[in-house]
Amino acid sequence: MSRSSDLFSKSRKLIPGGVNSPVRAFHSVGGEPLFISRAFGSKIVDADGNIYIDYVGSWGPMILGHAHEEVLTAIADAAQKGTSFGAPTEMEFTLARMVIEAVPSMEMVRMVNSGTEATMSAIRLARGVTDRDKIVKFNGCYHGHADGLLVKAGSGVLTLGIPDSPGVPEDYAKNTLVSEYNDLDSVKVHFDRNPDEIAAVILEPIPGNMGVMIPVDGFLEGLRKLTEKSGALLIFDEVMSGFRVALGGAQELFGIDPDITTLGKVIGGGLPVGAYGGKARYMSQMAPEGPIYQAGTLSGNPLAMAAGIATLNILKRPGTYESLEMTSAALADGLAEVNSSLGVKLAFNRIGSMFTTFFTKGPVNDLAGAKYSDAERFGEYFMGMLEEGIYLAPSQFEAAFVSLAHTDEDVTRTLEAHEKALKMIL
Repeated sequence: MSRSSDLFSKSRKLIPGGVNSPVRAFHSVGGEPLFISRAFGSKIVDADGNIYIDYVGSWGPMILGHAHEEVLTAIADAAQKGTSFGAPTEMEFTLARMVIEAVPSMEMVRMVNSGTEATMSAIRLARGVTDRDKIVKFNGCYHGHADGLLVKAGSGVLTLGIPDSPGVPEDYAKNTLVSEYNDLDSVKVHFDRNPDEIAAVILEPIPGNMGVMIPVDGFLEGLRKLTEKSGALLIFDEVMSGFRVALGGAQELFGIDPDITTLGKVIGGGLPVGAYGGKARYMSQMAPEGPIYQAGTLSGNPLAMAAGIATLNILKRPGTYESLEMTSAALADGLAEVNSSLGVKLAFNRIGSMFTTFFTKGPVNDLAGAKYSDAERFGEYFMGMLEEGIYLAPSQFEAAFVSLAHTDEDVTRTLEAHEKALKMIL
């Protein structure tokens, strides 16, 4: 028995499903999860000493690669001064300023501990400032596990085939209206049926939790116009796309100005962190300046702030995103070339350093399209890639991530593994 298998067996007796987040359990791909012992650069090492090229990157935040020297130094320096104070620090102000300078729509920002906290707080803020209860979300978009946002969610909920989680009161769910991503008409219907009742539209502008989706022309612009006209707020959940597809996230890439933005992952350099921010006229309504309450004892934790500052300082350097794009494009072009040479037609979505290969002919623009994927065939492919030393997300409905640490050699090895894995399942 491998050490990973032994650890999983023991964990299942103490932890539900043996994991602390459901999608890690490998349910949809078969087999058992790897237990990771360490990581460096573009690689992770499991408990048995096997080394893999990693395209999960802790589900997005490791944009610099694992154990980056400058980030580790920043964390160590901060830890020497204390790990938590429950009081303001200069680093909170520094990271807040860096985020505001990078993200076009943000005038004020508040740090929290996770993406779930960020989206939950953004929804509360939207409801507070509009005095409305209903929100519109999109089928397959995942915004964390807050009660009202688990309706028709993506990520592990989609992977495990859970339509709507038990434990969510009907009174919560009834205020969540669901539309289809890339379908503006499905949003207009809700506004027509619920005039002056919708507080906000929340979406991942670039979804990554049903696989990577790319907004069609006019979709994001249409949402902006629709919310402005109705008095609802537009919330961009950029927990995944923020600092990933551009320094200013999807909103910079597409030139959209949301009212509120949620962030996470990258701005903590891999440590637990989240943030929400936006127009000062809205953010100033948060306590203690305003009446809308939100708090967190560990919010602005000095270790997370130090890691975030170090990460963003590196991302701001000239040529960073050009280098990331070159590696991502080389991988994408290589995958397409292999598919073509084998006569395999697979839908492939990429934007920046995020990508998903869908085991369907495509195209895939929404959840309905993604669900045409052959999940069983993907599971076989996943195990084949794992056997060749390539670590992908254990789900057809997740994004893969390229980091600045991935090398030309990594790309070559990945393409060779891709060809072998496809031949194995053809």
